[in-house]
Amino acid sequence: MLRIAKKYTLSLVDYVYIIFGSFLAAVSFQVFLLPNNIVSGGVTGLSVSANAVFGWDPAFFQYGLNIPLLIFCFVALGKEAGYKTILSSLLLPFFLSFIGDWDPVTKEPLLAAIFGGGVTGLGIGIVFRAKSSTGGTSILIQVLYQYLHLPLGISTLLVDGVVILVALLVFDAETVMFSMIALYIVSRTIDLVQLGFNRNKNVFIISDNPGDIRDEILHSMERGVTNLGIRGGYGNSDKDMLMAVIQEREFTLLKEVVLKADADAFVVAMPASEVLGRGFSLHKYFPVNETEWTDEK
Repeated sequence: MLRIAKKYTLSLVDYVYIIFGSFLAAVSFQVFLLPNNIVSGGVTGLSVSANAVFGWDPAFFQYGLNIPLLIFCFVALGKEAGYKTILSSLLLPFFLSFIGDWDPVTKEPLLAAIFGGGVTGLGIGIVFRAKSSTGGTSILIQVLYQYLHLPLGISTLLVDGVVILVALLVFDAETVMFSMIALYIVSRTIDLVQLGFNRNKNVFIISDNPGDIRDEILHSMERGVTNLGIRGGYGNSDKDMLMAVIQEREFTLLKEVVLKADADAFVVAMPASEVLGRGFSLHKYFPVNETEWTDEK
């Protein structure tokens, strides 16, 4: 491991993720967003507006905002947050300075919003997978969250709202609407990169025959199950509620297993946005043997 700060480390793979993700975001900006005036939020979005009004080079504009924001990050949020941000926030304008002469892939705004949003979200998501941050206006969002105790969603809305407001002053309403499409696709793609393609469900089962259902889940489906002691509200009696996390495609099989054991069982299923552990897709990023786990993730 390469130690950057006392409590923050990056592996070689993390560096590769940050470099590759930043390069993807830079390419997307150059060939999709900038030539079509798509404002995707953050400092990169502001650089689109500045380029359209003043003709300022996006790479230098992003350096001009990111460097003061980085200093502010070290002061307001501490060294660890600053070290997480410094590499990726400077890499994107660095790459832009080399690919600034690349031609646009499309001049159709809708296609630029869709593909630009997707590629940008993929790049940022890869950076996030490396335990890093893209910096820029995300620093302001973290400051609002930490010092004013505003929810992250509200903080993001306020900061990106200012970026969109600037775009409204510079571009026509139609261009801003395309920008909002790109923003949505960026956020959804980041979620997809973070959580993966496999969808999981957290299932709660209340039954008078929990033992039979538990055995079926453990042995037929080869999934773990947890007993939760509850008290029923109708009969005021003690019961066991079973909790199991399964992949979405297994839910039909689980329903058959439950109904076979108890036709009157009460089942509640809800999405499980991220699952870590043996038997699920994300376990490959972590040691399987419990003795191999450390405090670092």
